[in-house]
Amino acid sequence: QVQLVESGGGLVQPGGSLRLSCVASGRIFRIFAMGWYRQAPGKLRDLVATITSDGSTNYAETVKGRFTISRDNANNTVDLQMNSLKPEDTAVYYCNARGSDYDLKIFHSWGQGTQVTVSS
Repeated sequence: QVQLVESGGGLVQPGGSLRLSCVASGRIFRIFAMGWYRQAPGKLRDLVATITSDGSTNYAETVKGRFTISRDNANNTVDLQMNSLKPEDTAVYYCNARGSDYDLKIFHSWGQGTQVTVSS
């Protein structure tokens, strides 16, 4: 079982910044990609940003230029630096990891979610 532990999140004013972090642990052989998704009230869970083991990134159009995803492959961690936050960014943010475990099985794991609230 692969577990993801998130930190960060909280309440921030519009225009402010937050940094989310996620650490993967368990019977991990390789992690192919990690990412962040979010779900706002009344909305579906949407992609925010992903990063592969070779450093390739993908961002939602709504966060390009404001959010930056980074990864430390050696420590199985992924961070999301969020700048110029808007009220529309308010959501529960979920960490995601995809890879293979020592049983040669593909895993696709999710964190518990952390609340980000952007409000004055």
